[in-house]
Amino acid sequence: MKLLKRNWPFHLMILPSLIFLIVFSYVPMAWIVMAFQDFKPRLGISGSEWIGLDNFRYLFEREDSVQVIINTLVIAVLKMVANLIAPFTFAIFLNELRKMFVKRFVQTLVYLPHFLSWVILGGILVDILSTDGGFVNRIITNVFGIEPIFFLGDGTWFRITVVVTDMWKEFGFGTVVFLAALANVNPSLYEAAEVDGASRFKQTMHITIPSMIPITIVVGTLALGNILNAGFDQIFNLYNPLVYDKGDIIDTFVYRAAILNGQMGFGTAIGLFKSVIGMILIVVSYRLAYKLAGYRIF
Repeated sequence: MKLLKRNWPFHLMILPSLIFLIVFSYVPMAWIVMAFQDFKPRLGISGSEWIGLDNFRYLFEREDSVQVIINTLVIAVLKMVANLIAPFTFAIFLNELRKMFVKRFVQTLVYLPHFLSWVILGGILVDILSTDGGFVNRIITNVFGIEPIFFLGDGTWFRITVVVTDMWKEFGFGTVVFLAALANVNPSLYEAAEVDGASRFKQTMHITIPSMIPITIVVGTLALGNILNAGFDQIFNLYNPLVYDKGDIIDTFVYRAAILNGQMGFGTAIGLFKSVIGMILIVVSYRLAYKLAGYRIF
């Protein structure tokens, strides 16, 4: 109680976030019952027919539902790997820069895309990747002499585009985590290695990289909890019916089923399925992070 009285200003500061969380995350959970109903908006929850697990059964009977789950897993895993390798590698190169001005400038430059909305980036990417005079395809045609690539209309290229652009947007933010880990490395280790005649490459291989392994394990295992979150904002702003077979994910599928097609009970069932699996993965990932790297949240 004394601790609460002493820290009440800090609790007051988080009150708006707590209210936001309750209103938009916990209160809507009351409508989860729609997953077990043939929900009709005009009848409401109390008047809609209860159909048990029929929505979930329908989910696994539809061929496109299974493909959507596969798409989500493929895109999410590729993003997870890319967003682990890219910041890890870039942090090592950035750590080798000796001029602090250049180091801070480059770090700021690659960090900026993280703050841009996918609504803005989506519009930019649609223009520069267009087959009709897009900047990238003009380079491909004029410099390499090959046919324009339909980046946002071909399923395979769409997946590659999604992964690469997400990595470009987020690897600057991920780099900060690894640089923070490198800041805790004892400088005397490098000094001792230099005295022993170790080159910069050997110092990187035997000091820098091993020092980054624990945080890499933590970041990688915690990312497992978001394995079913393939990025609704990005996909929604880039995809189209031509790439549904390779680019449609669970969140965009829910949007079309529940909002556009009015299948709110079915859409809720998909969302509930994703939430349950996600919760299990989060618990597993935290347990793995604790066992492999000694990481714990409290």
